[in-house]
Amino acid sequence: MDVPTSRSADNGSSRGEDGWFGSRTRPPSGPGGGAPDARGPGAVPVSHASPDAVLVRRTMAELRSVADEVTSYFYALLFVRCPDLRALFPPAMDVQRDRLFRALLTAVEHADDTSALADHFGRLGRGHRKYGTRPEHYPAVGECLIGALRRFAASVWDAETEAAWVRAYTKISQVMIDAAAADELIAPAWWHAEIVSHELRTPDVAVLTVRPDRPYPFLAGQYAALETPWWPRIWRHYSFASAPRSDGLLTFHVKAISAGWVSRALVHRAGPGHVLRLGPPTGSMTVDPAADGGLVCVAGGTGIAPIRALVEDLAERAARRPVEVFYGARTQRDLYDIDTLLGLQRAHPWLEVRPVIDRDGRPQLPHALRTFGPWDAHEAYVSGPPAMIRSGVDALRGIGVPPERIRHDAVEELVTAGH
Repeated sequence: MDVPTSRSADNGSSRGEDGWFGSRTRPPSGPGGGAPDARGPGAVPVSHASPDAVLVRRTMAELRSVADEVTSYFYALLFVRCPDLRALFPPAMDVQRDRLFRALLTAVEHADDTSALADHFGRLGRGHRKYGTRPEHYPAVGECLIGALRRFAASVWDAETEAAWVRAYTKISQVMIDAAAADELIAPAWWHAEIVSHELRTPDVAVLTVRPDRPYPFLAGQYAALETPWWPRIWRHYSFASAPRSDGLLTFHVKAISAGWVSRALVHRAGPGHVLRLGPPTGSMTVDPAADGGLVCVAGGTGIAPIRALVEDLAERAARRPVEVFYGARTQRDLYDIDTLLGLQRAHPWLEVRPVIDRDGRPQLPHALRTFGPWDAHEAYVSGPPAMIRSGVDALRGIGVPPERIRHDAVEELVTAGH
């Protein structure tokens, strides 16, 4: 089987989702990034699916029960055939294998949605620059992917199915290559960023301020990938905790997770003078500066970081839009940034900050959202650990906030959860 070679120019190595076809975020289901439906955001109903989409989905349905075996075989095949590519991947491949299968599911869900594929895989293409991914790598990856699918979906595999997968992979890889080539013209593959301040707010939460080695444009509410010198090729995502500053400094909030290599290094090992690598900014949880409606912001744990950035940005713009911030935590100690938020509240009468502490181990944020309001005319922003995002989105939708008005970056390894 011959996977066509893509046409675009060379790329370098930069920001984005983690790993080959590794997906950090799910494509938004609407302008507000609301929760996806059962088939995935923007999925085309099966009854209207193209013949290729039907064949691709049939293959994936066959593989769901053996997903780990498929992805393990794919990477083994790739590294045997192309051993030089192994250096582009992290040492531990367990998370990487999961990401590949999630990316395939995304391709299946959006097989007939050209704009969704372009958006999602365009982001991945730009992100893969930081790994050193080049256009000539894609055909080999495609060959090994098709080989793995053929082996484990033998009961439904035929020439038509293989042709459908070749067409799908060719389309996806070309989107990624073109996006990377375009990005190379306007942005570096990564930035070096020196830590200038490291403040331990709690035993497991640190506030890091870094100085990039060149100008770093971003928007409040976005996030970036960070790589530490102690865990090369392992990137984790963290939200910016302040609005863009005139001195160019960037701030991140990091919570050390027990099994989180990068987060533990950033909290307990990093300090002033250490240099990190920083991927480009991404994320859709931003505020439209031309809008004038109210905002309701729901944050848990270090999820307060992008919410604080949004509030600072509105203050600097003198927007004077009514903003309600619900800041949830398990204990009072976990409200590590409450003093900053309350200071902003005292300075800006349009801002209301509501700390919400769990009671008897039960989250109280959903109850607090239902108690205050109504929020149906507000734009909603939700940030925190994945479970909190799910409950926050459910609560907001349950009290009448339309899905298209809810913004979040819902991900498995969400930046604010901090692995």
